[in-house]
Amino acid sequence: MANISASDVKKLREMTGAGMMDCKKALAESGGDFEQAAEIIRKKGMAVASKRADREATEGAVLARVTGDDTRGAIVVLNSETDFVAKNEGFVKLASSILDLALEKNPADLNELKELEMDGTKVSEHILQQIGIIGEKIDISFYGKIEAVQVVPYIHPGNKLATLVGLNKKADLQVGKDIAMQVAAMNPVSVDKDDIPQAVIDKEIEIGKEQARMEGKPEELLERIAMGKLNKFYKESTLLNQDFTRDNKKTVKQYLQEQDKELTVTGFLRYGLGS
Repeated sequence: MANISASDVKKLREMTGAGMMDCKKALAESGGDFEQAAEIIRKKGMAVASKRADREATEGAVLARVTGDDTRGAIVVLNSETDFVAKNEGFVKLASSILDLALEKNPADLNELKELEMDGTKVSEHILQQIGIIGEKIDISFYGKIEAVQVVPYIHPGNKLATLVGLNKKADLQVGKDIAMQVAAMNPVSVDKDDIPQAVIDKEIEIGKEQARMEGKPEELLERIAMGKLNKFYKESTLLNQDFTRDNKKTVKQYLQEQDKELTVTGFLRYGLGS
C-alpha cells in the first residue's frame, strides 16, 4: 500500500476541493496516483448524482455581478437541495467563482458556461465533484447577461434574488441601485409598454373583457373597460411606468428624468428562487 502523506492529501484536496478523508481514501485506492484519485472522486460525484437525479434542487445561491467597466453584467444561479448547503461558505464561493468565469469568458448560454474550464477542469466536472463531496444534488440552473453603457447589479440579502439593470448613460451608482432594487421588489414584465409582446397585450384585453362580462357589464362597454384595465396593467407591470418604491408620488421614469432628462433603462434581468 502506498504511503500517503499529509502533504499528498492536501495537494489532492486543493486539486478537487474534496474533504480530507475522501482525498485520503481516494489516494489509498489509487496507490498514490493523483490523476486516478481525482477520477475516483469524480466518479463518486457521478454515482451520487445518479442516485439523486430525481431530487428537487430548489434552494441555492443567486448572484449578480458586473465587469470592471460596468458595461456587462451576469446572473448565475447555483441550486442545491437544502438551504443548509445553500448558505455554506464553500457553496457560495463556488457560485461566485462560476460567475467570475462567466464575466471573464462571456459564454453565449448556460450550456457553453458549463463547458468552460475553471482551474483546468470543466465547470460541469466541478459540479460533479461537489455533488460527491456534499452528498446532495446541485446544479447551475440559470445564467443570463445584459450589456449597456452602465449595468448595475443588486443582490437581495440571503442570495435568493438578484437583478441587473442597464442604463443608457453613466449615472450615479445609487441611482442605478435604486432601479435595480425596484426591479427586485416590483418584478416588472418589461421596461415600457412598447416592449410587451402583442400576445401578452391581447391576453390581458381578453382577461379584462371576461372579468367585466362576469361582473354583468353591458357587452358594448367591454372593450372600453378592458382598455382601462390594460392601462392599469401597464402602470403596474412596466418598469418606467411603475410608482417609484422610494417615493410613490412619482414614477420610475420621472425619478430618472430628475437625475438626467435623457437617462432611461435599456433593459433588466431578474431571477428569484421560487418566483
